[in-house]
Amino acid sequence: MGKFNGKVVLITGGARGMGAAHAQAFVKEGAKVAISDILVEEGEKLAAELGEQVKFYQHDVTNQAEWEAVVDDIENTFGPIHVLVNNAGIVLMKSILDMSEEEYRKVIDINQVSVFLGMKSVLPSMLKTKDGSIINISSLAGFRGSSHGSVAYSASKFALRGMTKAVALEMAREGIRVNTVHPGLILTPMTVQKGAEEIIEHLSKEIPMQRAAHPEEVTKLVMFLASSDSSFSTGSEYILDGGQLAEL
Repeated sequence: MGKFNGKVVLITGGARGMGAAHAQAFVKEGAKVAISDILVEEGEKLAAELGEQVKFYQHDVTNQAEWEAVVDDIENTFGPIHVLVNNAGIVLMKSILDMSEEEYRKVIDINQVSVFLGMKSVLPSMLKTKDGSIINISSLAGFRGSSHGSVAYSASKFALRGMTKAVALEMAREGIRVNTVHPGLILTPMTVQKGAEEIIEHLSKEIPMQRAAHPEEVTKLVMFLASSDSSFSTGSEYILDGGQLAEL
């Protein structure tokens, strides 16, 4: 028996990186998994590899109508949703002096507004069973600023903390828990790009544990928060940063 037998999980940004690692782990534990992304080729390939327990959705997470359509189809295909992992996000490091309003709003829309839309769209499904866990993937940047052009990214990730606490309190008596995960430097396609090796090495030296983390290390925490093992945890913040915040 898998830990998530009979459970339905939706993971945004699930085509690669952390989202793909989460999907693979949930499938191994018996869950029915919906992965959504704008990366169609990668998403469809992953779903095919993981089998009939998985369905891929081409999904713009900033679009409410698409959220509603995805949730409706998941319910028709698998049943009510038990777990939502709001994993989709982008990084745009640019000085406030150089960043346009359009660029700022794009980061906020994808990293922050999409999480609001996701929670709003999925909660009615979770309320049908009074059994739900929402995991919002924030960042170490949700706790501190940076001099490297993080104005939009930090704003979006700080916002997730407040949104999560507010919704956690609203849903506390409904059997639905809402928490945030705050990774530091993770080795994903978004961070490990050609030519970034020296930057990764430099950033790793600033981490007390002297290394970056792997997506699977985040997955273990996500699985904990999705399961009944964390049944009394809601409105909380979980940090995976190799000790960086401990130095502040």
